Amino acid sequence: MKLPYIILVDDDPQVLRSIQRDIRNQYREDYKVAASDSAHEVLDLVKELKLKNEAVALFISDQRMPEMEGVEFLEKASGFFPESKKVLLTAYSDIEAAIKAINKVNLDYYLLKPWHPPEEKLFPVIKDLLDDWHSFYKPDIDAIRILGFQWSPKSHKLKEFLSGNLIPYVWIDVEADDESSKILESAGRTKSELPLIIFNDGSHLSDPDLSEVAERVGLQMKATKEMYDVLIIGAGPAGLAASVYGSCEGLKTVLVEKSNPGGQASNSARIENYLGFPVGLSGPELTRRAMTQTLRFGTEVLTPQQVKCITVKDGYKITEMKDGTQIHSRAIVIATGADYARLNIPGLDQFTGAGVYYGSAAVEAHACRNETVYLAGGGNSACQAAMYLSKFAKEVNIVIRRDRLSQTAANYLVENIAATPNIKIIPNTDVVACSGSTVLETVTLKNSKSGEETVLPAKALFVYIGTKPGTDWLNDVVLKNEKGFILTGTELMKDKSFHTFWKIDREPYMPETSVPGIFASGDVRAGALAGISSAVGEGALAIRFVRKYIQEM
Repeated sequence: MKLPYIILVDDDPQVLRSIQRDIRNQYREDYKVAASDSAHEVLDLVKELKLKNEAVALFISDQRMPEMEGVEFLEKASGFFPESKKVLLTAYSDIEAAIKAINKVNLDYYLLKPWHPPEEKLFPVIKDLLDDWHSFYKPDIDAIRILGFQWSPKSHKLKEFLSGNLIPYVWIDVEADDESSKILESAGRTKSELPLIIFNDGSHLSDPDLSEVAERVGLQMKATKEMYDVLIIGAGPAGLAASVYGSCEGLKTVLVEKSNPGGQASNSARIENYLGFPVGLSGPELTRRAMTQTLRFGTEVLTPQQVKCITVKDGYKITEMKDGTQIHSRAIVIATGADYARLNIPGLDQFTGAGVYYGSAAVEAHACRNETVYLAGGGNSACQAAMYLSKFAKEVNIVIRRDRLSQTAANYLVENIAATPNIKIIPNTDVVACSGSTVLETVTLKNSKSGEETVLPAKALFVYIGTKPGTDWLNDVVLKNEKGFILTGTELMKDKSFHTFWKIDREPYMPETSVPGIFASGDVRAGALAGISSAVGEGALAIRFVRKYIQEM
């Protein structure tokens, strides 16, 4: 496989030699390093690399250069390699320019000169950026390939699974790619057997179950220990946080996820209000970081694996999986989050995965290039999806029931959307029907004030109309409210039947359910605050009480 490039430019020969030496000594085994004191010369190189189908992982540019400023250079260079990471070298006096560049060219980092010692001030930054780049980099040869129909629910499910588990793949549309017929012929398959997943060694699976794919790509699906301190069900932000804190505190921790780690957060194209990330980060980035962190501490992550039921015997928890296996643990943290609420309108179900999507904007955005799409819902998730889709779609329409978007979304998102010319807000309106032959072709909108209905062409409809608790799988082992959210702590004590089921000499801990030692965390818990930061905090808090409970046993 070709080595990707790291490209350096600085008009000061001494600075250029210094950073070239540091970068080359550290990364020459895995990257080609090119350097020049001329921004124009580097731009010529960038054009040449583009023609040769090379990959550029990182640009590092000085800000003050006579030919052009670093911000201008990065803007031009990233036009050829938009996924590359961008670092600006600045003096202390240029910090203001660097901060402006965060918005202008999506700058990933600005590095103050001097950066010595590089082991402390340079290499950790560069490593983090290169790791991020690699998590989205899809090599032409080494990546898994998926061949299928663009608007097929089966293809969508497969793409969503691989994307959610941060497994690189190349998508091949059988109706648009000239090479698809040759691939099918080589595999001895027909279009009726799609989707087809082709692995790096040339082997393939036709219309596979997710468990088959998981086994082939090396995901773990079976527990290895007879007893765990804590089983965490659900790998959204709350579950991932609980797994990180559980493992780092020495608890034997196992994390079970039915499909894709990250939960709803993994569908966010850009999270801009998460503490510590001034340029924002995507949901997949957050998921990747959290997964790397929890695996480093020793958590066992089982996916795809789904819980069938939970029973309790002598204080120990026995969790049965749908495949018949069991996991024994001292405590359980239920962090199954919330699912997107279903839009109950005529014609919708037949197009789910074939033009209608719950979340998944990041997965299907490329298929919406130069098309007209609609989003139902006006919360933060819908707005983040709209901003991402606007980079691909010709027109993005946000359909809301309220008068103004500011009534449902954060101010920074409202301002960003107002400044994006191909996003349109349709207020006081509901999506009331969908139609098409085999894929979505039109949506019907109804104005709630006038009652007027309008049928409009639509390539895709993304639904973000709220959430419901992810407790459909859960048997009656714990107490839930009428909406399906799990009752915990003081909310339990308000229940009239509290003294009939709570038989120990202490009050339930704040995240503890009606069964001592079973905890709920994040959006699935009644009374929990919504949001990624809140979910992360709840996951960490749950482990504190897990430790207290285990000490009582």
